[in-house]
Amino acid sequence: MELTVQLGDRASAEGDVDVVHRLVDSPLGPLLVAATDRGLVRVAFDEVEGHESVLESLVRSYGPRVLPARSRLDIVTRQLDAYFVGDRHHFDVPLDLRRTSGFRATVLDHLREIPYGTTETYATVATASGSPKAVRAVGTACATNPLPVVVPCHRVVRSDGGLGGYLGGVEAKRALLDLEGA
Repeated sequence: MELTVQLGDRASAEGDVDVVHRLVDSPLGPLLVAATDRGLVRVAFDEVEGHESVLESLVRSYGPRVLPARSRLDIVTRQLDAYFVGDRHHFDVPLDLRRTSGFRATVLDHLREIPYGTTETYATVATASGSPKAVRAVGTACATNPLPVVVPCHRVVRSDGGLGGYLGGVEAKRALLDLEGA
């Protein structure tokens, strides 16, 4: 595997790759992180999503040159590590959200504005995103967020105080909110 990673790093440096990826250990289990030359494109929970299926999806969306690599993903790895020990409250990495558009893109933009340690309801996010009646569409945008944790959809909860769903599972959502003290 190390040789494959070295080849991926080299291909990435030479611009001969569509997407690079690596696994990051986390308290929520291994996370697959992936990036294009534009920025971070995917964070995936193995237990729920299955990394192989996520990699196949990246091939379909971005092209066949999807390789493991480390160097381009070092920054996001360090930021995730710092987040999970409570030393980082927001992420400062380039994001590639070109496969997200319309209302979903507006929702994802707003999610990045929800402060660490706080929550908003689906209804509040719908209103802030310009469509107060689109509460279910906010839920769909959160459920299809390609960058959970980094784009904090876990900070969106139900109006009745319930957690609501989460791409990584309700236990992961609770753990993230507990970590943030929300």
